Amino acid sequence: MSLKTRILGLAATLIIVASAASWLAYRELSESIIERWGQQVAEIQVRYDSARLLQSLEREIGLAKQMASSSALINWAANPDDAALKAEAIRQMESFRSNFRDNNYFVALVQNGHYYYNNEENEYAGNQFRYVLDEEKPDDAWFFQLIEEGRDFHLNVNPDTELGVTKLWIDVLMRDEAGQIVGMVGTGLSLDAFLQDIVDIGQDGITTLFVDYNGAIQLYRDRNYIDFASIIKPEGQKNTVDLLFDDPQDKQQILGMLQLLKKRSDQAGQVESGFVTVDGRKHLAGVAFLPAIGWFEITLLDLNTLLPTSYLWPLVAVFLGTLLITLVLFHLIIQTRILKPIMSLEHAVEKVREGSFDLPRLDKPDNEIGWLADHFEKMTQSLGHSTRELEEKVAQRTDELNRLARVDPLTGLKNRRGLDEVLDEEIQRARRQESGFGVIWLDIDHFKSINDNLGHQAGDQILCRVALWLKAGVRPYDHPGRWGGDEFVVLLSPCDPETLGRIARRIRESVEQESRKTGTAVTVSVGGYFALPGDNSDTILRHADRALYQAKHEGRNRVCITVSEDPEINPA
Repeated sequence: MSLKTRILGLAATLIIVASAASWLAYRELSESIIERWGQQVAEIQVRYDSARLLQSLEREIGLAKQMASSSALINWAANPDDAALKAEAIRQMESFRSNFRDNNYFVALVQNGHYYYNNEENEYAGNQFRYVLDEEKPDDAWFFQLIEEGRDFHLNVNPDTELGVTKLWIDVLMRDEAGQIVGMVGTGLSLDAFLQDIVDIGQDGITTLFVDYNGAIQLYRDRNYIDFASIIKPEGQKNTVDLLFDDPQDKQQILGMLQLLKKRSDQAGQVESGFVTVDGRKHLAGVAFLPAIGWFEITLLDLNTLLPTSYLWPLVAVFLGTLLITLVLFHLIIQTRILKPIMSLEHAVEKVREGSFDLPRLDKPDNEIGWLADHFEKMTQSLGHSTRELEEKVAQRTDELNRLARVDPLTGLKNRRGLDEVLDEEIQRARRQESGFGVIWLDIDHFKSINDNLGHQAGDQILCRVALWLKAGVRPYDHPGRWGGDEFVVLLSPCDPETLGRIARRIRESVEQESRKTGTAVTVSVGGYFALPGDNSDTILRHADRALYQAKHEGRNRVCITVSEDPEINPA
């Protein structure tokens, strides 16, 4: 055998061995890169999907909780046979209907089991009472189950057979001042629209679903898997997330992720991930807990679809071409044009996996590895920009929701929640500084007659005018707000009893005088209380309300100031 043949044979053997070894190394390295990239993408996708869901729900939940705290609805729920209270409650319910995203609401009363509903088409205007909830009917069991559990807030996907609709329902308990449950209110979101907007995003390789605290499927692109009316089903009969997996180990892994996140529910933003098999294909599962709604978000990524290993095949061609050119330069070429760039890319992938988008300088040789590094660098920049943009949007939306939750949309004044927060701050300040502050509680005299005679639009205009005169009658640093209906509350700080009385009289006179100029004369009854250090909110509001009642009892259009237990009446 000639030396040439031996050399060619040896070279061929070395090439084959090196090629086989390189192929095995390539497969391991490429899978490692793809898996690490996939884990980072899974975390980003989970947070993105979670933010989209919460952005869609937080406003509706806030409105439902505001509706549940409506004094008109609470008073009516305690006395459901009172026609006047019922009329005012229905007016409140209809005002909330126009604010909900899908323009519908429901109200269920504990005392008589009556269920009220109106939809986007206003189909049940004047006839909002739909049916009576029956504890013996399986379809009504959800109501009595939630009342028994005493959960103030709950989300469920449930078909209402009486109404013939299936929606994602937001349920909020309604409690009276003593904390007793008197009813339940909420709204329903279109299930099909919600699945299309939030779950079925139409991107190959990405599957999103949401499950409740016990793992029952609530939102999924295949409605056959959704566990409708989860709350009334025994645990063994629910469609839980493990139904999506065939391998018992995968089922155990997914359920284990849910349990682990439950234990870490106090750590916001935690994401667990792991590999599972779905329909015979390997997927990367990312799971996050959403404490705001008590659900889990699960994202399944098909890495072979999102980033096929074939994308890296040019790397093998470059490597084999290098081996065919010369074995002498094998080590140098491999070291400088393949291994070093891959190591730098791996380091960059590691940084991205750890959440840092500030990459070190990547080696970019003029080959497929360099192009991959360039693509990865651009992809990382894009991901970083998208992440920052998403975080900014979520922060802006959160700030806006917080602001809207504390402002009355009609008058622009603080609403009841905003006033409660200011009142708590003033109580704490009064205790620290051992000084008092003033509280004024007023309402418009005979406002119901104004609504009945002039219409609700005119009544809303009068509310806005009174709000303007109220702001004009107080100091820039005082806190006027609309407590609800035609009732307004003002917190005066700093303040003394003399200032409290002077501002209260000025408000009454201003409303009476300014309203005459508009052609519709209105007056207000004003109650005031000078809060002392150590008074709690219930005491302060009770005294102010008692003073207001005294002013109305004495003939309206007057001021009653309470500094202690004895009120001081100031007539018009």
